[in-house]
Amino acid sequence: MKNILVTGGAGFIGSAFVRYMVEKYPEYNIIVYDKLTYAGNMDNLLPVSDEPNYRFEQGDIADRETVRRVFNAHQIDTVVNFAAESHVDRSILAPDAFIHTDVVGVYILLDESRQHGVGRFLQVSTDEVYGDIESGFSKEDDPFLPNSPYAASKAGGELMVRSFHVTHGMDTVITRGSNTFGPYQYPEKIIPFFTTEAIDDRPLPVYGDGMQVRDWLYVDDHARGIEVALMKGVSGEAYNIAGEDQRHNIEVTKRLLSLLDKPDTLIKYVPDREGHDRRYAMNCDKLRALGWERQYTFETAIEATIRWYQTNEWWWRKIKTGEYLEFYKKQYEARLAAAE
Repeated sequence: MKNILVTGGAGFIGSAFVRYMVEKYPEYNIIVYDKLTYAGNMDNLLPVSDEPNYRFEQGDIADRETVRRVFNAHQIDTVVNFAAESHVDRSILAPDAFIHTDVVGVYILLDESRQHGVGRFLQVSTDEVYGDIESGFSKEDDPFLPNSPYAASKAGGELMVRSFHVTHGMDTVITRGSNTFGPYQYPEKIIPFFTTEAIDDRPLPVYGDGMQVRDWLYVDDHARGIEVALMKGVSGEAYNIAGEDQRHNIEVTKRLLSLLDKPDTLIKYVPDREGHDRRYAMNCDKLRALGWERQYTFETAIEATIRWYQTNEWWWRKIKTGEYLEFYKKQYEARLAAAE
């Protein structure tokens, strides 16, 4: 392992992994490959932009010619694939892009990896492939029951990875992360969305009754979990990366308002989104057996995250314009008009 291609490395979790790996492994060359869609942001990589073991290439994982050029130019021997369309709301409005990136793109990346003799291919996936979990905890060999176009596209990508392992003998590993939060997260996901809206005293559109349960994982813990799976994971296996801290969405919302010293009156209960899963929860004993443990509790991590958004308005204010505002109007204007 010497030349690691990190696809989607300018996104939220991908950039956290890049920053971590560039610093921890100066002997590895970390090559970021990112399409720079709305969620890809070069500002996320500023902390490592001058490091000698970091490189950046712009491109789409579904663009075979560009993928091939990058493989040849950098003699890639390892791939960690974060590249994905990842927002459930957007997948309901426009699922085409999700199939293009999360399924077709994964296939092309796998096929080029096979042809170039890549030693290990790690696919970053999500707990949402398991679907709605009424009770208990999802384990890695549980069936897939995706309930959104996003979750279905990620499940499709995973099955493509499995097929290349079985059919071609490729060395593949899959990770499935729970709801992740922290600095540099595009402000369409609940914590950065509500935090930045609350800073400006704008209403917070809480879906349904707000009692959906999510398992919260700090981004640095997620990045280290992927590193452990990359270095120690068994070929052909999948590993859950769980925060093991389940909270209702309304509880998270009220906690961030408290930390911001903002009133609960900003909360507006709006009509729920289609196919909204009620609960996610995963067992991560398998990854823990490889030596991973989370280092952050939800409470310490949410406090650090809120402080980051408060002190880094330069980062998110320029994002919340243009395309972002168009999405906001499509997703929330009518719902807020119907708010209780």
